[in-house]
Amino acid sequence: MKISRSLAAFAIVSIIAAAWHKSAAAQQQPARSSPNVLLIVVDDLGYGDLGCYGSKEIRTPSVDRLAKEGVRLTDCYANAPICSPTRAALMTGRYPHRAGFEWAIGYGERGRGLSASEPSLPGMMKRGGYRTALFGKWHLGYDERFSPIGHGFDEFFGFLGPDIDYYSHREALGGRGLYEGTKLVDRSGYMTDLIADRALAFIDKNADSPFFLEVAFNAPHFPFQPPRKPHDARTGQTYGPQNGTRADYIEMVEHMDLRLGEILRSIDTHKLTATTLVIFVDDNGGERLSSNAPFNGTKLTLWEGGIRVPCVVRWPAVIPPGTVSHQPIMTMDLTAMILAACKVSTPPGWVLDGIDVLPMLAGKEPVRERTFFWRIKHPAARSGQKAVRRGRWKYLTDGETHLLFDLETDPGEAHDVSDENPKILDELKQLMSAWEKQMPPVKSRPLAR
Repeated sequence: MKISRSLAAFAIVSIIAAAWHKSAAAQQQPARSSPNVLLIVVDDLGYGDLGCYGSKEIRTPSVDRLAKEGVRLTDCYANAPICSPTRAALMTGRYPHRAGFEWAIGYGERGRGLSASEPSLPGMMKRGGYRTALFGKWHLGYDERFSPIGHGFDEFFGFLGPDIDYYSHREALGGRGLYEGTKLVDRSGYMTDLIADRALAFIDKNADSPFFLEVAFNAPHFPFQPPRKPHDARTGQTYGPQNGTRADYIEMVEHMDLRLGEILRSIDTHKLTATTLVIFVDDNGGERLSSNAPFNGTKLTLWEGGIRVPCVVRWPAVIPPGTVSHQPIMTMDLTAMILAACKVSTPPGWVLDGIDVLPMLAGKEPVRERTFFWRIKHPAARSGQKAVRRGRWKYLTDGETHLLFDLETDPGEAHDVSDENPKILDELKQLMSAWEKQMPPVKSRPLAR
């Protein structure tokens, strides 16, 4: 039986990566100049729903503090307009399509997830000498073989699916959803508080050794349950995104920010502020109750409102305080940046799609033009969306509709300029075609949000 060159190459890379995973010789202790990493990932937050991004309605002093002490990004993009693909990109440093993520994993969907046989960020950090932990949302596979523990997290406390009731800790289908490691557990408390409490305990325990800590708040993802207002007390309310009010959403964001403030103060108390790389980022654009101003569109779409997200980075030893960067970046770039900052190498043959953007964010290198690609196939739609951004230009297609926008003059994507720029439109179409040839084909998946 003949094997194609591409298949043979993939097999070789997989074998090398698996051997790297198992090799004790691959372990190394990071230099003391390498930072701790605190990665804060929030869920479905609107671009315009933070004080440092212009909100006059929501108070977010903790994120605002990070912006004052670090760099605020204006052109940060999620790898997808929905959870699982973006999180897969963060874990792998690659386009999520390479790992089979065109859409999100559905409620209770088995047999699909991020393979632990391939390198991922926590595993690489662990082998680089870091203590690793994830508290909060995973959404990269229900099966134990896809678990956070299998990927190199020393500790995991949180949930595996798209969302969870903030009080009962049950999923939308009614089953228990809270895990400690790989085991279902029962705990009392508001989910945002449980996540923050575990993060604080981890910092206390590991303050004297290098750590990689991901705090993946589910706030402000639905169900829209603010503090002190349990779901069961809301007569007639159901679980889904159609319920809740803007006021509920605001309380959820402000409470998340309050608990983030406690985590940052813990970093201060342990005198780790100067030596800790802190990243605050959203997994995709906001939906019904969010404000994605000044952009058009929402979560689940490839309009700017669905994929451009807030991101703030602080590392006092490297990044000048109170700066703003217009460097375009994508979620997978954060992976490359973390590995480079921590002097952790990728295994042989593992090539990242993301790049180390720290020199640009620190002002040591000029802003670099980037080209990004997106492709989604919505399970409930007959056609999918695709998009390319190169510099100021963005090509967006939905089925047979082909649009071109100049984001420099029209960030709200109100004016299609394809007729005036046919050459640019054709160039971006060709770029999309070439990129798709490198990616696995589209696969239909169950609907999940």
